[in-house]
Amino acid sequence: MERWPWPSGGAWLLVAARALLQLLRSDLRLGRPLLAALALLAALDWLCQRLLPPPAALVVLAGAGWIALSRLARPPRLPVATRAVLITGCDTGFGKETAKKLDAMGFTVLATVLDLNSPGALELRTLCSPRLKLLQMDLTKAEDISRVLEITKTHTASTGLWGLVNNAGLNIVVADVELSPVATFRKCMEVNFFGALELTKGLLPLLRHSRGRIVTVGSPAGDMPYPCLAAYGTSKAAIALLMDTFGCELLPWGIKVSIIKPGCFKTDAVTNVTLWEKRKQVLLANMPRELLQAYGEDYIEHVHGQFLNSLRMAVPDLSPVVDAIIDALLAAQPRSRYYPGRGLGLMYFIHHYLPEGIRRCFLQNFFINHLLPQALRPGQPGPAPA
Repeated sequence: MERWPWPSGGAWLLVAARALLQLLRSDLRLGRPLLAALALLAALDWLCQRLLPPPAALVVLAGAGWIALSRLARPPRLPVATRAVLITGCDTGFGKETAKKLDAMGFTVLATVLDLNSPGALELRTLCSPRLKLLQMDLTKAEDISRVLEITKTHTASTGLWGLVNNAGLNIVVADVELSPVATFRKCMEVNFFGALELTKGLLPLLRHSRGRIVTVGSPAGDMPYPCLAAYGTSKAAIALLMDTFGCELLPWGIKVSIIKPGCFKTDAVTNVTLWEKRKQVLLANMPRELLQAYGEDYIEHVHGQFLNSLRMAVPDLSPVVDAIIDALLAAQPRSRYYPGRGLGLMYFIHHYLPEGIRRCFLQNFFINHLLPQALRPGQPGPAPA
């Protein structure tokens, strides 16, 4: 079989020069994704030499290279200049680290905390520049939100408000829906949904004027039925839908809306074992006797242990989430969704494309694998397990 002649050395130099020029123009960082892309392009080159005529091969390689570079290159960012950003929930975790990074970049940062004397607030006061202003706010208190709105309007009168980062969140129970008091659902909704809604609506006049950004920290638990996280997950599902609605309605005003859905990261709120132990004891102490007899105390202990065990996979480096928030604030064309964290691509693939039984088994083995309730165990009076 006659083979097509492959381009001469001069042609290859021209192709290589153009590829190098594109590489230099792109803001690429050397790492495993870039090395993997280069390895795949080399393999594709080898296949093209053997299977395709030169014109078609060049088109395929050029298209694959352009796609790889465009996916790996960091999109152009806007200058920081005098931009001001309000971040909620800066006592710990993502909020505190984002406030520190934005302050170091030159932003004017308004950081809300529950307690102005908390360790996180004292750390921000010590490490950050005078541009950072700490504000006390409890998202369940309308008077706190009103006060923060007034301070923000006054403090950003000269610079305008560029961005709002809805980071503050709450999860106070890890238990089956039947075992979770309705009050825990209301509490999660008050902080994770209604508080964020009231604050966002109050700041919209400033954000419309600046054609700014709204960034909200959501959770994969708002997309998937994580066992024993119904109170938290339903509030995160609600806030995600609200932000999607804002994204459509505010588009004519030039406001861009993004949602960050992190994987499991080692924040203080997540890894505080003592706090989770207290919450478990409160749950047991207030549980109706009938429910406790049906499920058994060992069932609740097992769920608690499985939850704590899953936290061992938490990633201590919070920078992927901080980087995603910064990109959503400064990218010329920010994404509507960011998924920082390990394994999220696989989780969403399983959730969207595999059968329900496999999805359920995956979440149980990945997060919490239930013990059989006491009333359903062999030898116990009552209904047989399904």
